[in-house]
Amino acid sequence: MITASLVKELREKTGAGMMDCKKVLTETDGDMEKAAELLRERGITKAAKKSDRIAAEGLVYCYLAEDKKLGVVLEVNAETDFVAKNEEFRKFVADTAKQIAVTNPADVESLLAEKSINDSSKTIKDILTDKIATIGENMSVRRFERFESAGLVESYVHGDGKIGVLVDCPKGTEEVAKDVCMQIAAAKPEYLNREEVPQDVVSHEMEILKAQAMNEGKPAEIAEKMVQGRIGKFYGEICLLEQPFVKEPDIKVQKLLDNNNAEITRFARFEKGEGLQKREENFAEEVAKQMNQ
Repeated sequence: MITASLVKELREKTGAGMMDCKKVLTETDGDMEKAAELLRERGITKAAKKSDRIAAEGLVYCYLAEDKKLGVVLEVNAETDFVAKNEEFRKFVADTAKQIAVTNPADVESLLAEKSINDSSKTIKDILTDKIATIGENMSVRRFERFESAGLVESYVHGDGKIGVLVDCPKGTEEVAKDVCMQIAAAKPEYLNREEVPQDVVSHEMEILKAQAMNEGKPAEIAEKMVQGRIGKFYGEICLLEQPFVKEPDIKVQKLLDNNNAEITRFARFEKGEGLQKREENFAEEVAKQMNQ
């Protein structure tokens, strides 16, 4: 006989619905392990139906080791902002960030293939598939960065997971490193310094600036001089160390670091869903789809 307590136990273990739990327990004559496996198999089928949905919401999360010598910034996407507030989803994101910190995978594909440090019987992909099935939305681990530092790694998360920043600060205080994190979140630099900017990017910008000057009616030689003057402003927009410091715009970020005997050697800035197609809500269509499933 399938008791209510048995159904409750399976439901708590798997997160599946009560009727689903009762059905598989009946099919497996009350065998908890077989029932859980059957739910998982059916969950994979269920999850596959959701894999073509657009997942551009979600969460950007930062993990720091206690000694701040190691840090991770991670983006995991879901279909709706509502799921990003789901405790089970948030726990998966936090657990995955810690997994990255511990195992140092080469890329997302390697991460998904790893055995979980919390449950060696499952890979991270297995766990993700389970979450898709139980939460009911398509989800994907999009990207991550992992820094180890001889000094300290600092992080900043803005807007409850909208933007996440990680910096490697070999020299300097936590306060300065945090200020730089907030600078990166607000000012969106693309490179650390001008040496990191690819030459084709610089050449393209110089062509645009020259065309602008020529369109203003300037002679070619004057236009060239104007380009050299204006390219500095371009670097000041895209290079962290050349940006005006947001808290004190009269100085640049490099000056802030010099004044505090600090150094930043690299950074990562993730903004939730940037570059992804956003889901367009059509509730009538959504209901029709669900009715036809």
